[in-house]
Amino acid sequence: MDRKKVIAGNWKMNMTASEGAQLIADLKANCDGSCKCATAPEVMVFPPFTTIAAVQEATKGTPIIVGAQNVHWAANGAFTGEISAKMLVEMGVTHVIIGHSERRQYFGETDETVNQRVKAALAAGLKVILCIGETLEQREKGVTEAIIEKQVRWDLADVTMEQLDNVILAYEPVWAIGTGKTATNEQAQEVHAFVRALIAKIFCPVCAGKIRILYGGSMKPANAAGLLAQPDIDGGLIGGAALKAADFLALIKAAC
Repeated sequence: MDRKKVIAGNWKMNMTASEGAQLIADLKANCDGSCKCATAPEVMVFPPFTTIAAVQEATKGTPIIVGAQNVHWAANGAFTGEISAKMLVEMGVTHVIIGHSERRQYFGETDETVNQRVKAALAAGLKVILCIGETLEQREKGVTEAIIEKQVRWDLADVTMEQLDNVILAYEPVWAIGTGKTATNEQAQEVHAFVRALIAKIFCPVCAGKIRILYGGSMKPANAAGLLAQPDIDGGLIGGAALKAADFLALIKAAC
């Protein structure tokens, strides 16, 4: 099935409002014809909450989608520091990242809370990039598939086939994030294929054919072509390379 590729930049805790607007200006100024080719990927950026409005303004007139890095499951309440789906929708946000490995590692996210956030986001009409992935210890113990299956089943519990149309999965080999290590093309493809087969088993084969699965383990210009050539890798959730206009543009071009 033909799936439009996605290049999504997760800015993490980087870029003030002015810096974010300047990065978008640099992207627009340096984009050659490849950014607008018929096979150009869907391009998304996920700034910090305080930078979203400035980036929305800077991306006006472009196809760049501006999303958020997290969302709470409650509509409102005593949850200091959190952001609700309703708040994101009102400010024009359409996409949100949920379950990123750093949220799981540093802020106590569990599959249960990830699932609550996913369901709240989908109910509010947001589209979700759901992150899954194993640690180095888990890979070395040979339990990668067991960990991935647990995450997919728990994180997507009670999500309907119709709602799944608004979900993009991102496979993050946690051991390859910010470490300089990268899964080989074959390692990445193997897990992506497993995830797609799992979606077919849990939901339906058509669902599996439609869902886009991104690679989120330090994709950069030097390794993008090989990863993006794999049959089950539909793009990248980009970290560090999304903070440099030249690198991000190179990734967009590699996905064309």
